[in-house]
Amino acid sequence: MEAFLNQLPIGLSIGAVLLLIALGLTFTFGQMGVINMAHGEFIMAGAYTAYLLQDLTGRMAVIVALPVAFLVAGLMGLILERTAIRHFYGRPLDTLLLTWGVSLVLQQLARDLFGAPNVQVQAPTWLQGGIASLPYNRLFIFALAVVTVVGIWAYMNRTGQGRRMQAVMQNRQLAAVSGINTAHVDQRTFFIGSGLAGVAGVALTLIGPVGPALGTYYIVDAFLVVVAGGLGQLRGAVIAAAGLGLLNSYAEFWSDASLAKVIVFAAIIAFLQFRPQGLFVLRSRALT
Repeated sequence: MEAFLNQLPIGLSIGAVLLLIALGLTFTFGQMGVINMAHGEFIMAGAYTAYLLQDLTGRMAVIVALPVAFLVAGLMGLILERTAIRHFYGRPLDTLLLTWGVSLVLQQLARDLFGAPNVQVQAPTWLQGGIASLPYNRLFIFALAVVTVVGIWAYMNRTGQGRRMQAVMQNRQLAAVSGINTAHVDQRTFFIGSGLAGVAGVALTLIGPVGPALGTYYIVDAFLVVVAGGLGQLRGAVIAAAGLGLLNSYAEFWSDASLAKVIVFAAIIAFLQFRPQGLFVLRSRALT
């Protein structure tokens, strides 16, 4: 029982990391239908932003880097959307191939700029140590995930831009004839989704080194969170991330890392057999 309780905060902290990564995909994949394989490289860009800023801000680089990484990754996503992805809306397999090629280019660019070896970002002194089995850096990531979710919910439900975003997601044609500029909504949505990936990258610097392939280690699990939670469903992403984090934590505790991955994938496959559309399904009115 003691071991069971000790794994609970660890599992929730893993879920918080997955949630931060999956939040961006909730916009780009869940709401726009774009399979963005370059999302992992936007995570990497956020992490390298923190690495570059530590020379200027020292151990406060992680804090300073959060808004800067959001802007850097968001602008990268906006450029990708404007130059390429906007020509492939409604063709998810084409966006998969396109963004996969972009991800390879960005990984090689990172190797050319920063080198192949991993680098480390120094965490602030007040994030060193912990409470019982849960380090302060994990608690910070958990708090960051909570603040981010609340901010996204408020944006989506309490602002005009967020409501327009939901309108385009539910019925693009009706939104267009109602006077909503869907192209501007697409740009804003991709900017926010990519920016959230940058924030996730900064958070990942607190738990490990930074390298050109950083994002590829998490991108599959992030897609699983979005699919299991329901496409475009914020509350579904929160529940799915917590569930996958706990499942991964307990499975790895009782077996090993490789077998834990197998157990997680098997559980997701079994779940999708009963709920192929995920935990929550977008309800919209349609003519029949």
